[in-house]
Amino acid sequence: MSKQAKILVFSTEKISDPAIDMAGLLKLHYSPQVYTIALRCSSSIKPRWIIHAFEKGFDGVFIAADGSDCAFSESCTEKTGNIVSQTHKLMQQKDIDPARLRMAAICSVCSESFVKQIKSFNEYLLK
Repeated sequence: MSKQAKILVFSTEKISDPAIDMAGLLKLHYSPQVYTIALRCSSSIKPRWIIHAFEKGFDGVFIAADGSDCAFSESCTEKTGNIVSQTHKLMQQKDIDPARLRMAAICSVCSESFVKQIKSFNEYLLK
């Protein structure tokens, strides 16, 4: 088996997490080096959590954002995007390539999209 990047995924309990679970049930294969942390809303992620993941050896961090489906905040996507922008600045200050942090909206039935995103991110991180 080829080398796989170690990726931390922040997912959301009600929206992206079901898609990730379904990917496993459908036997859609992606790296076993993908670890998930489920949150209520993607806009609750703290930049320091992301930086901590890199300090602990993760090659990449992927935010499976709520998109327009968030039940907690109408501006969830905007808030999460602002968190990513803040974190990109912190990453540059710490000489961490900002492209090692990705965000995409993953709906509750978007298992194939999730797997495609993770495979693409893995390929990028291994370059």
